Amino acid sequence: MMRALFSAVSGLQAHQKKMDVIGNNIANVNTVAYKASRVTFSDILSQTLSSATGADSTSGRGGSNAKQIGLGVGIGSIDTLMTAGSTESTGNSTDLSIDGDGFFIVKNGSTGTYMFTRAGNFSIDDSGNLVTSDGLNVYGWLNYTVNTDGTYTFDTDSEVEAINLYSDEDNGNKQILKAQATANVSLSGNLDAGESAVGSGLSDIGSSDPEAQYTTTMTVYDSLGNEHELTVSFTKCYVDASGTDPVTTWYYSVAADSGDAALTDASGYLQFDSNGKLVTDDSSYSPTATMTVTPSSASGAGEYEIELDFSNLSTSADDGSVETKGVDGYPSGTLEDISIDSNGIILGVYSNGIEQPLGMIALARFANPSGLLKTGSNYYVATANSGEFTNGVMANGALSSGTLEMSNVDLSTEFSQMITTQRGYQANSRMITTADEMLETIIEMKR
Repeated sequence: MMRALFSAVSGLQAHQKKMDVIGNNIANVNTVAYKASRVTFSDILSQTLSSATGADSTSGRGGSNAKQIGLGVGIGSIDTLMTAGSTESTGNSTDLSIDGDGFFIVKNGSTGTYMFTRAGNFSIDDSGNLVTSDGLNVYGWLNYTVNTDGTYTFDTDSEVEAINLYSDEDNGNKQILKAQATANVSLSGNLDAGESAVGSGLSDIGSSDPEAQYTTTMTVYDSLGNEHELTVSFTKCYVDASGTDPVTTWYYSVAADSGDAALTDASGYLQFDSNGKLVTDDSSYSPTATMTVTPSSASGAGEYEIELDFSNLSTSADDGSVETKGVDGYPSGTLEDISIDSNGIILGVYSNGIEQPLGMIALARFANPSGLLKTGSNYYVATANSGEFTNGVMANGALSSGTLEMSNVDLSTEFSQMITTQRGYQANSRMITTADEMLETIIEMKR
């Protein structure tokens, strides 16, 4: 009798705890990146009235099963369901959601302990730190190298550090982008093969520039960001039709339009074969040339070199035109906006139109994310069962800027669980009243 009473009490306690979990799930149905919890029950140790026996051929008796009476129910587990929630568009560039299993890395400033979150509602404080809604620094990497194709590679093998978008020890003040002098100019186009040559040999050019047949103008920058307008001119000067492979020679020269800079090694010759392609196997001719620009002393800028790339020029019977394909270098600029790509790279958008990386957000991954311990405010900490985190980005998930992950609570599931939990609680309470009535019957037998 008492066993039934105590079993029912354990049932009440277990269903009460499950209802507590359900209530917490429903309360957090709109919490950013909240992960729902699930309760499972397990039975408590059973009292064995008689053990199982095997068959006995000598006595001719068969085996019998054990006779056990259960002693109630307990909480088997309270699991955190790490399935992804749906995403909501916010339009805020510092709002981030994760497509994958990763977690953002933050640090408790008072304890120095790493914490982890899926809630990406970040902002930038007055010092340029990327922070969570309650001011904890978001961690990642700041140092990078520029690849030949213009992409960026961050040192993701190094230890993560707090992301500051305004300044850091290695890059200084990132709110101001220093001017960069032009170092490379690429030209492209077609030089009309039907143009008349100005002479029958190179000596006819002499020391003076002939009238140009094609020109293109470009803006270049010195080390202080001052603009200099340069014009490149092209003139057909000689056709050598002798031999089996006729060649055509063009003369080029570069001049500073305003006279505020002196140019050295700013002229030369380009030679094209009978197919209209640049001759590159003759040491006298090269598809590239390097000239020196010396700004006026009043500008305060030092001299710099520019490499001219003519490899995209050709000559044919088509109409001719030449244009500047690419010019690097830029004036100084101030940070106006940021963008975050799917790799977690934070790009600063400057007033001069240049985009420059400011940092890279790290994502943590765990062998058993369900083993993380909730600490409140959407944070988790590692435990012995979650394992230590490994950091990275693409392997741990891709980021989506301007979106937030919502709660993964399914209200239909929670309401269904609420009904069955309530019925379980009612059934156990009825068991208590029934056991009490039976005890009352026994007591009345004495009267």
